Amino acid sequence: MSQPVRASGPPRALVRLRTIGRSRSPVEDLYHTVLTLKWWQFFLAVGVAFVAANAVFAVAYAASPGSIANARPGSFEDGFFFSVQTMATIGYGQMSPASRLGQVLVTLEAVIGVLSFALITGVTFSKFSRPTARVLFAERAVIGPRDGVPHLMFRMANYRHNTIIEAQLRIILLLEEITLEGQVMRRPYELPLVRDRNSTFVLTWTAMHAIDEKSPFFGPDAFARLRHQKAEIFLSLTGTDETFAQTIHARRGYRLDDVVEGAYFEDVLTVHADGTRIIDYARFHDVVPLSVWRERHKRAAE
Repeated sequence: MSQPVRASGPPRALVRLRTIGRSRSPVEDLYHTVLTLKWWQFFLAVGVAFVAANAVFAVAYAASPGSIANARPGSFEDGFFFSVQTMATIGYGQMSPASRLGQVLVTLEAVIGVLSFALITGVTFSKFSRPTARVLFAERAVIGPRDGVPHLMFRMANYRHNTIIEAQLRIILLLEEITLEGQVMRRPYELPLVRDRNSTFVLTWTAMHAIDEKSPFFGPDAFARLRHQKAEIFLSLTGTDETFAQTIHARRGYRLDDVVEGAYFEDVLTVHADGTRIIDYARFHDVVPLSVWRERHKRAAE
């Protein structure tokens, strides 16, 4: 007997993009770049910048013998640790500026240190306080009947299990078309959904697109035609997170190879007699062939 189909592989980004021939400044859109870094990348960048800045000043102190009291002449190590104490406004008192050049370097470093820590603090708070969505999308989409009509279905779950208020889902089918002039264009078509809004998105949500005469998925040759047009499917979900009281966004992309025909999603939600709901995320990405699903329900009815 056929077994549930388990999707594998890491979640895919909405669009994989590479650019060539683009001139870019190291500080172009720096704030946006920093905000989009992962946390480990952000802290690594801060650490590297901190060490590099102190190393620059350590070289300056080492190249100015006598500028630091109680420091070994020409010592990069003493200059580096004195720079760390100055930039971090620690000032243990064992080493101090001992010349006019040393005072100038300390003043310059103090200004840079104050500004740097202010910027790092602001960016850290911005990254930490930025509202994010933890919406889990099934790795596969399925096509199965609902009330005798085939539907294209996508499954999502609110991974936090708080409330996303007035969640709205849009599904775009991107097709490659050739104009009368011979130009190749990528045109988006919005797929109408049976229900595109969820007033209280707490648990799971299966969005459905009816495959009727108006649907691009209609007809026995639909998949061949869509493959020829290099079809891609993009999901975009927006809503208001009740905890943050701010709008959040979640996105997911699918290829036609991710769509399983003649299947349903594996059941993951169980409701106990006391009203408790249990979601089994171990089976969240599994899909069941239609024949297996019917056989299960036939046995259950008996």
